[in-house]
Amino acid sequence: MGHHNHLKKYSTLLSLYVAQSIPMSFFSTVVPVIMRQEAYSLEAIGYIQLVKLPWIFKFLWAPFIDKRCHSRSDYRRWIIFSELFYAIVIFAISFFDLGTDFTTIIIMMVIAFIASATQDIATDAFAILSLKVDERGVGNSMQSSGSFLGTLMGSGVLLVIYHFLGWQMLLIALALFVTLAILPVYRFRSKQLKKKEQVVRKTKTVSLRDVGSFFRQKGIGKQVMLLVVFYSGIIGILTMIKPFLVDVNFTVVEIGLMSGVYGTGVGVIMALLVGHLIRRVGRKHILTIVSFMMLTASTFFYVISLGHPSVWVLFAGIAMVWGAYGAASVIIYTIAMDIVRKGREGTDFTIQIVITHLSSLIVAVSSGKIADMIGYSGLFALEAALCAIVVIAAFFLYQDQTKESYAYTT
Repeated sequence: MGHHNHLKKYSTLLSLYVAQSIPMSFFSTVVPVIMRQEAYSLEAIGYIQLVKLPWIFKFLWAPFIDKRCHSRSDYRRWIIFSELFYAIVIFAISFFDLGTDFTTIIIMMVIAFIASATQDIATDAFAILSLKVDERGVGNSMQSSGSFLGTLMGSGVLLVIYHFLGWQMLLIALALFVTLAILPVYRFRSKQLKKKEQVVRKTKTVSLRDVGSFFRQKGIGKQVMLLVVFYSGIIGILTMIKPFLVDVNFTVVEIGLMSGVYGTGVGVIMALLVGHLIRRVGRKHILTIVSFMMLTASTFFYVISLGHPSVWVLFAGIAMVWGAYGAASVIIYTIAMDIVRKGREGTDFTIQIVITHLSSLIVAVSSGKIADMIGYSGLFALEAALCAIVVIAAFFLYQDQTKESYAYTT
């Protein structure tokens, strides 16, 4: 029975993260490929990443959600309603034409991402309250795997389907899938929520001031610095990898299979592996190993960009960068969960992940301009240098903050 409850808990988290990431990945990867085919500059493609801004500013309404949630049941309701709204907006986008209604679609994408970000706040808090300390590695591998599976579908499989079925039918199918994906959390009630259910807070008032007080905690500076730099050495590569493949004469379908399906598939496998290793090896050792993985991947891309890489060399590079990213996301989510205040789970976790999103967005938006100025090899060399800094930062900045969790157990 205990094994069944754990499996149900993990599968519920997996379905939620898959549901939120498929449309986001589709909008942020299909559009750049189409733009490149229409001869947009790499700088313009980099700017399309700005539609993800709601995920940067979601910390502003995270305290509002925490204030109104006193248990996992409350967070569950926020998850369901925000996900349904997310599906409705996606369905509405299907009635607009990508060629003639581009601005309208971008605006609606931002609205959809607001709903998705709200769901993410509630889901993260729900996960923190459901996972014990020694379950966080596996739990966060579900989060990362769900995101990568969503990316695999959104930037790989759906990119291929879009090529054959077109815009409207694909968006309708996406809306239906998002709706169906909330069924596991809808069914996650009764015994799962009533057994040992507790009230998260009774007297504490959560407000926007808690965002500021998070940064006033003793020793938090090192954690923040680590979060700022951690992804910087590979995000530029991930942002420009599809335009890079376009420029070396791969088709849309080939790019979808190579980066979207194969690459993110490797990311899923690595996320699952690292999630299980964290409990055995420890957070510090995994953090160091992952830092070296990112350095190796970025250096490899710099070397192959100097010549004319073969298909097999590109497959190796794609596996390295996506594998490193999959491993990195699991360890970052896990150490972020270790530093949350009781009653402010959604706020504190959101603040930390927003820090990584913001730094990643800056790198992603800048990567197109840098590639336009100094070429792909120059960009990849810069990314390798940033990865070397990350290796040093992981060694000196991380402090183990694990403590016995107050999370509910089922």
